[in-house]
Amino acid sequence: MPFYVYAQDQPGVADQLMERCEEHWSYMDRFDDRLILRGPTVSDDGEEHTGSVHVVDLADRAEAERFAREEPFWKAGLYRDLTVVATEVLLSRAPAADVPYTLVTARWPLPAGAPGDTAHDAAARRDLLGAEPDGRLVFVAALVDDEGTGTTGVVAAVRALPDEARELVGPLAERLADGRPATLAAQRWERGGRN
Repeated sequence: MPFYVYAQDQPGVADQLMERCEEHWSYMDRFDDRLILRGPTVSDDGEEHTGSVHVVDLADRAEAERFAREEPFWKAGLYRDLTVVATEVLLSRAPAADVPYTLVTARWPLPAGAPGDTAHDAAARRDLLGAEPDGRLVFVAALVDDEGTGTTGVVAAVRALPDEARELVGPLAERLADGRPATLAAQRWERGGRN
């Protein structure tokens, strides 16, 4: 099952991140065939590393938590916050190099007392993108409960700057949230990896 793993940097750790870069990449190389999306979030000007995003296909939550907590930056105390959420990948295209991207996320609660999402099953969630998804969307995943039945949010990588990316993902998030309140967060993102 794919998991969205996001780690937010501690303030002022840029030099330490650079010192441990090879260790981080070597660790990620062990998961190369299971990484669906990877790369850093960066400041609005694209100059400062602010966090790391990985969508990785793993057996279960325990393995996803282990993946996140054994990552060298986390073990060195360079991250201040960690998010690990099961996902259902709705769209995945290869991101181009040297193009501005934005990572858009939204979270919402499951309906009270509901074991899962009653409005949309997995096939219906994929249909929300339409037959010809916008070419600026390179990755879209519904964040789901651990059983994969109910949506708890969305994450998308968009070939656009934050304001345009929010406008593109907003209607999809509204449909997935099915009336539940959701606020979109947008931050610059770059394709990651050695190449």
